[in-house]
Amino acid sequence: MLDRIDGLGPLSSAAIYFLNVMGELADLVNLGPKSEAMLMGAGITSLESLKQLGAVRAYAKVKASGCNASLNLLWALEGALCSVPWQKVAQERRLSLLLALESLEKGSS
Repeated sequence: MLDRIDGLGPLSSAAIYFLNVMGELADLVNLGPKSEAMLMGAGITSLESLKQLGAVRAYAKVKASGCNASLNLLWALEGALCSVPWQKVAQERRLSLLLALESLEKGSS
């Protein structure tokens, strides 16, 4: 576990947490550093929290955080959770994901 940086001394507990979890989400299929930053900005900081939310609720949470995410993020999140390329998700699950998103948005308005 990373707990200090040479020349800077010990790190705060928040910095240690951030450095140790950073990269976990970006390592998933379809996701990279930008997707991970969007998720973290929405408070989704781990694979476990992404799994608990699911792709649709996670996408909605990212959008609600003010991030200008496209639907490609929704396809990427679903693909990351199912280990499927986002392009395949967009082709095969597009309608069901859009309907689920619409249902979620109607339920929260």
